[in-house]
Amino acid sequence: MAETEASEKNKKKGGLGETIKTVLYAVLIALVVRTVVVEPFNIPSGSMIPTLLIGDYLFVSKYSYGYSRHSLPLSLPLIPGRIFFTEPKRGDVAVFKWPRDNSTDYIKRIVGLPGDRIQVKAGVLYVNGQPVALKELGDFVRENSNGGPRRVKEYVETLPGGKRHVIIHETNEGYFNNTEPVVVPPDHYFAMGDNRDRSQDSRAWGFVPAVNLVGRAEFLFFSVNGSARWYEFWKWPSAIRFSRLFDSIE
Repeated sequence: MAETEASEKNKKKGGLGETIKTVLYAVLIALVVRTVVVEPFNIPSGSMIPTLLIGDYLFVSKYSYGYSRHSLPLSLPLIPGRIFFTEPKRGDVAVFKWPRDNSTDYIKRIVGLPGDRIQVKAGVLYVNGQPVALKELGDFVRENSNGGPRRVKEYVETLPGGKRHVIIHETNEGYFNNTEPVVVPPDHYFAMGDNRDRSQDSRAWGFVPAVNLVGRAEFLFFSVNGSARWYEFWKWPSAIRFSRLFDSIE
């Protein structure tokens, strides 16, 4: 009887030990995948409308630009500089650590590479003295502060090199639409939001150091419009933006 009880206890201990090991292995694998391969992010603001909407959830490839301390959880200082570095392409939608605190995640479009001369005049982006091509698409409808419809102009912007993407633009006035020319320094990038009049970006706080790059936005895996709280399961079907699921990010 005593031997049977001891055997049962050993089995329970062994089972508990295996469960703990399995959980630890799963956590380790998840950390490795998050650090080296892909990491999920969500969009809390409208600075990248119409490309990204509030409530979008996306995957970012961590390997696209190599790795730095900001590739690691909590930005642990275990990687000096960048390793396996591949330079971003003009037009990439990139996640990076905000240069002013090195901890907040930002997502913007890379429009200026090292050595580029960047300026905005009357709402038009100039790269190395040349205006980028803009083609008007029509109106983009969004909500105003009262919840009603608001129409803004939507354009296809073509960057040097041929990268095309959609932006929205409301006015040619104001500082953000009329900036002084700046030259992007080595190992830095100029980033802008696609919602050109409502984005805090390199026009406001300067260049993005290469070491701050986290990864390139690849595709959406989920999107909700905010009309349902987490416990309002009966509203979930109408809150999910099914047309955006698994869309690539251009």
